[in-house]
Amino acid sequence: MPNDILLLAITAATVGLVHTALGPDHYIPFIVLSRARKWGAAKTTLITFFCGIGHILSSVILGFVGIAIGAAIFSVHAIEAFRGDIAAWFLIIFGFSYCIWGIHRAFRSKRHNHLHIHQDGEEHSHIHNHLTDHAHLHAEKSNNITPWVLFIIFVFGPCEPLIPLIMYPAAEHNMISVVFVAAVFGLTTISTMLVIVVVSYYGLSRIHLPRIEKYSHALAGLSIFICGGLIKLVGL
Repeated sequence: MPNDILLLAITAATVGLVHTALGPDHYIPFIVLSRARKWGAAKTTLITFFCGIGHILSSVILGFVGIAIGAAIFSVHAIEAFRGDIAAWFLIIFGFSYCIWGIHRAFRSKRHNHLHIHQDGEEHSHIHNHLTDHAHLHAEKSNNITPWVLFIIFVFGPCEPLIPLIMYPAAEHNMISVVFVAAVFGLTTISTMLVIVVVSYYGLSRIHLPRIEKYSHALAGLSIFICGGLIKLVGL
């Protein structure tokens, strides 16, 4: 393997690691949603993995299209920046909506007394909440839709550092090196996502805060909303 391609591959791995670790949007949504929705470790890992695949492949495909049509690097970057804005707004909207739903759900789960008076004059009360079977059915549907929402958001999420890394070997008409560098970057990015998510998953599983457990959905939505805001305002 030529030294310049080896150096580029090492750079791709380093950039993929740093880019992912410093971007909370790469792992926070999976961590908070897995806790709120009580996903198992296997489901959390699979959702993270497939979202990571969509995240990488969308940028790789865009890069290959740019190479095929001879687009300049700044043109591809402009498209990636536009995709980044879309992904940030998706996170903001999804996080805000999920937070409001979580607050609504928390209030509906508040237990309270109901007094019943029968025709014979007998009185009794019982404690219940408004999370009925109908509400549980909607929660189940939401649980099935949520991974798809995350996948769509991550497909729109750009990998800006990948574009210049694959443009250099493309300029040398070395497509094998382009694929190799993209694969190294993608493998490092997804691996970093998985490590952070899995370690956080098992770490949080040891923490039990029953008093705020009913607000877990609202807190998850707020966390995702903040991630989207940081991407939009700070460019993380």
